[in-house]
Amino acid sequence: MIAPALLAWHHTHGRHDLPWQRDVTPYRVWVSEVMLQQTQVQTVIPYFERFMQRFPDVAALASAPADEVLHLWSGLGYYSRARNLQRSAQQILSEHGGQLPSDQAALCALPGIGRSTAAAILAVSRGLRHAILDGNVKRVLARVHAVAGSPSERAIEQQLWQIAEQETPDTDVARYTQAIMDLGATVCTRARPLCSVCPLQADCRAHRECRVAELPTPRARSARRVRRVLMLLARRPDGHVLLQRRAEQGIWGGLWSPPEFSDRAAARRFADATLRVPRLHRRALPAVQHAFTHFELTITPLVADCDGFAGVMDQGAAVWYNPAQPARIGLPAPIQKLLQQLADLPGAS
Repeated sequence: MIAPALLAWHHTHGRHDLPWQRDVTPYRVWVSEVMLQQTQVQTVIPYFERFMQRFPDVAALASAPADEVLHLWSGLGYYSRARNLQRSAQQILSEHGGQLPSDQAALCALPGIGRSTAAAILAVSRGLRHAILDGNVKRVLARVHAVAGSPSERAIEQQLWQIAEQETPDTDVARYTQAIMDLGATVCTRARPLCSVCPLQADCRAHRECRVAELPTPRARSARRVRRVLMLLARRPDGHVLLQRRAEQGIWGGLWSPPEFSDRAAARRFADATLRVPRLHRRALPAVQHAFTHFELTITPLVADCDGFAGVMDQGAAVWYNPAQPARIGLPAPIQKLLQQLADLPGAS
């Protein structure tokens, strides 16, 4: 069992003062666990603190405008997490009296909560014995037990779940859960792990067999594709910029961005039909690159000065956004960069 060594290490070297470790509640642990998915702790801390200040409980999150939820998530990425958080909060309010369920199956029935996240909520906030298996824990267990094969493969993941169940102690579950997550995040890291100070070094088969660098086995990756789009940055004389709400499905679902097109001709047709006296610039701003998990996005901005709407627009799906007095809406980080570049560009004479 690795628990005794882990708990002793965590007592001295673990993290004990993260924001979600203060005033521990199922709600705070839930939000932190969702934010920490594929995101570093130091990145999450300011987002978590702002989120908790505005949405201190399930009821506040459930009743908030969706745009405000996405606004406070802007820059954190993987925006489906924010949408699922609010959907779950609404379901918790309507079906569970505003309290997160204490049953793992009931938690897993909520949008965006999987087996490991549900287990972490119950283990950390309630001390219930549930094994977790997030990315950090997979790495620790794969090395300690020398489990070859990619954790993304179902058979390997099931094997790691069995090990996680065996290693989870019957007592001190909350501290053990935090300890194994901390070890993976700070010591048993993907690159340059600190094996010399690891409390599990004596138990680690990967270390004994000199296989730390090769475990866990990386997933086979295909070549990253590149997607190219054009975005029309239409601005009025007062500096307001036209934004449209994006479809719920697809990248940046539910957030706001300039109208997007496959080519300049399509953007020109939209400008002629929708904008009053559009004056399009050539190469006014550089392209913006953004990396997603499976592809690279290249955004070519096309600046158009105009006097406002010429055609009919659905006001619920389009806004004139004032960068000088920004509304509380969700904007992806690359769009914020585009708007800043546009703000620095002199207006048309």
